[in-house]
Amino acid sequence: MPATRNVPSGARRKSEAPPRPDRQQAILLAAEKLFAQRGYHAVTIRQIAEEAGVPLALVAYYYGPKQDLFHAVFAHWSQTIDERLQALEVASRDPADPDTLTRIVEAFVEPVIRMRSSPEGQYYAQLVGRELAYNSEEADRVLRDFFDPMAHRFIDALHHALPQGSRADAAWGYQFALGALLHHLVDDRVERLSHDLNKASDPAAAERLVRFIVGGLRAAMPVASEKSQPNPPTRRQA
Repeated sequence: MPATRNVPSGARRKSEAPPRPDRQQAILLAAEKLFAQRGYHAVTIRQIAEEAGVPLALVAYYYGPKQDLFHAVFAHWSQTIDERLQALEVASRDPADPDTLTRIVEAFVEPVIRMRSSPEGQYYAQLVGRELAYNSEEADRVLRDFFDPMAHRFIDALHHALPQGSRADAAWGYQFALGALLHHLVDDRVERLSHDLNKASDPAAAERLVRFIVGGLRAAMPVASEKSQPNPPTRRQA
């Protein structure tokens, strides 16, 4: 019979007990999931507490009212904005390079697509695509605090890469590009429309989405008017 180790029962119970989960993090993850699945206004604090497995009062203790918890979810993911801005800085160093526009759009699209395809990022990506498209007080606060500063940086870069248009034209282009990206994050209808040949939110579609946005940005810029063209030389009369 093999010898048994003399381990005190208290120490054995301590080593066998599962680690206590971070309840604050559990609340944040539960809120992110439910907001993404049901929408901000359809979710209650009680439902978030039940999903997180914590007492109801603990949600308010850590995060305050529901709108502050909603804001905290986006603050938790602010590093994705930093990643996009870092990629933008590299992409936009030479506006005269013909590939600059493509690299700017890649900086805008690819980090988000990678996040959407990761297990830890899927609910946040769905939340961005679902909630920020609506004109609500909660969404507007998030947009102003987190996304508007990034948007201005991308619009400036697009303006420099597409100098034939104004900055206002670049702002339209940014919004159109954003619409395509957000729809890709939440769409699953493409599976039905493609007879199940396409996969919803397929990360392999990122390259196709980049080409689509680049082509749209170029096409959306104003065409030079005839007045801005140099006058053709006149023929001398004999």
